[in-house]
Amino acid sequence: MVKAVIFDMDGLLLDTEKLLIKFWCEAANESGFPMTREIALNIRSMHRSFAVPYLKSVLGEDFDYLKIRSRRMELMNEHIEKNGIELKKGAQKLLTYLKKIGIRTAVATATDYQRAEKYLKETGIFGFFDKIVCATMVEKGKPMPDIYIYAANELGLDPSECAALEDSPNGVKSASSAGCKTIMVPDLTQPDEELLGIIAAKADSLEDVVGIIEKI
Repeated sequence: MVKAVIFDMDGLLLDTEKLLIKFWCEAANESGFPMTREIALNIRSMHRSFAVPYLKSVLGEDFDYLKIRSRRMELMNEHIEKNGIELKKGAQKLLTYLKKIGIRTAVATATDYQRAEKYLKETGIFGFFDKIVCATMVEKGKPMPDIYIYAANELGLDPSECAALEDSPNGVKSASSAGCKTIMVPDLTQPDEELLGIIAAKADSLEDVVGIIEKI
């Protein structure tokens, strides 16, 4: 069995990916950029250094990433303050199980530490994690492997000793290239042939992960 499990956050532990998609599109369209759902899906978990050139390539060189991202965050914060954050199905049960059997855990998220801490505390699961690792702590964010290598090192382990749980293509590529045993738990998109070739397993929800962890 693996010695640790490293979790993505948005779309995997928290049902926030749908909000990121919604408010990226709203913020961009407010500024006159026709961002579609498909475009927004492509930047899930993607580090700014990769997202900016991609968005400029599809929406034009005038796309103001920082301005539109700031507006997206404003819209999303307003929604969360009013409606709260939902945990994904099975999250609490899985974390409780891992703690009970002594498997260490970490979060590897593209979200900054302050917001990650806030969201995890608001949903009551912050205390389950040994480490919280954010993209700002590494040179290259997802889909590059740096964040998973760093998270494993923070746990005192090699990535090959860790399972990684991811919901998005960029996250899967990051974890798999780091050498983790990657389990995809799809949120907004299903794995294509490329992703099916690099993951250790696919789970329909976090409720199914316990059985997979026991096998790998």
